[in-house]
Amino acid sequence: MILYAKLGLVDFKLSVRMTYNVTLIPGDGIGPEVTTSARQVIDATGVKINWEVCEAGAEVFKKGLATGVPQETVDSINRNKVALKGPLATPVGYGEKSANVTLRKMFETYGNIRPVKEFPGVATPYSGRGIDLVIVRENVEDLYAGIEHMQTPSVAQCLKLISRKGCEKIVRLGFEFARSQNRKTIHCATKANIMKFSEGMLKRTFEEIAEEYPDLDAQHIIVDNCAHQLVKKPEQFEVIVTTNMNGDILSDLSSALIGGLGFAPGANIGDNACIFEAVHGSAPKYTGKNVINPMAVILSGIMMLRHIGEFKAALDIEHALYITCAVDKVLTRDVVGDANCASTTKFTETVIKNLGRRYEGIQDRAYKAISINNTNIPVAPIQPKERFIEGIDIFFENTKPIGEFGKLMEEAALEASVKLKIITSRGMKIYPTTENTTMDLIDQVTARFVGDGSLNDSQLQKVIASVSTRAQWAHIEKLQVFDGKAGYTKAHGED
Repeated sequence: MILYAKLGLVDFKLSVRMTYNVTLIPGDGIGPEVTTSARQVIDATGVKINWEVCEAGAEVFKKGLATGVPQETVDSINRNKVALKGPLATPVGYGEKSANVTLRKMFETYGNIRPVKEFPGVATPYSGRGIDLVIVRENVEDLYAGIEHMQTPSVAQCLKLISRKGCEKIVRLGFEFARSQNRKTIHCATKANIMKFSEGMLKRTFEEIAEEYPDLDAQHIIVDNCAHQLVKKPEQFEVIVTTNMNGDILSDLSSALIGGLGFAPGANIGDNACIFEAVHGSAPKYTGKNVINPMAVILSGIMMLRHIGEFKAALDIEHALYITCAVDKVLTRDVVGDANCASTTKFTETVIKNLGRRYEGIQDRAYKAISINNTNIPVAPIQPKERFIEGIDIFFENTKPIGEFGKLMEEAALEASVKLKIITSRGMKIYPTTENTTMDLIDQVTARFVGDGSLNDSQLQKVIASVSTRAQWAHIEKLQVFDGKAGYTKAHGED
């Protein structure tokens, strides 16, 4: 689990029990059932919480609000700084982006913490291996920014945006989290061998910041090997820091090692608000059937309690869950099937009954606050000493034979006083070439134009104007060089 810095919510010197204001978003599908379960368990510990129930998700989309998040919900989270949320559905055919993603962006919850821990009483092929790892996932950029375009009627693009600031924030959160739980090893999982600029930025940032944490064994791992190793030997991992898309995939994979998404809690961490939620979805086909495992949301509630400083209540619930599963063997259908399963309400009642008992078969971790001062160091934009524009990539919609199209681009280059260096299709050189290509061409190609020296925007506009009279262009990218290093990749087959 996680304990994050408390944002001024708790003063341990107070002898009077506090009342905490928490935004509760029941969610869609099974959401109301599992959040009700978590709320009942938390209330039974004696922690005083004023739950502000708010809407988000499918029903809000249906009312015509494109974000899926009404202003009342935004205001509540802004006031309370803490939210417990059920799963939200993004309906097909109406609404816009995922309401889950919208909430993360609205409150800049840049870090997503997803613990994966073997649970006593829940039999899996990995039982007894001692799995106890945490995925620290970047949460607001990467492909999840959802910036997509149709370049042609049959070719779509999605922009993968990775920033140095985003990398540094998530890397520092990962290191501070590892240190806060006395963990010894931290891995950074990327696809930097292929995406050398975007995924490579996380790798480089991780390796630079690792020098500030000599007490931790910091290792880089290629993400596909990480997935392989998680299945082969998951107990070798303690903390894995990774990008948004990679983190989503790896955390779902990891949850399967311990029993499934029913055991997968999560925390969306920001400097001004934290939103706690289960990893699983809204499972609409099970809505109202009283058969869903509420543990993921209850475990998310434990993370929330530690966040606000209620350590004893968090530990009480954790041990009550252990006893419910391992001793009483009260388990839901996702664990034991339909024959002898407990209902959602039966499971919840049993957990509440077991509050205060201790399970002796597992050693507790010592939890302490993450140093927020170290996770939120201001990151200044990188300022290169030298920069120039070497050329421009122009992406075209094209159905002409490539030889004919190439000649048109040669003419356009001559007219604009630049050189056509290469034409590619999906990163592969297709012009100029003297060899027959077996590539199955699509209706999109990219032409790379370069100059003799640094080009300015006026010259680039001439290139665009020249090609516009000859072909339908869709997208442009400057070929920039920073401090002598090319800020773009070469195509396969390019000199």
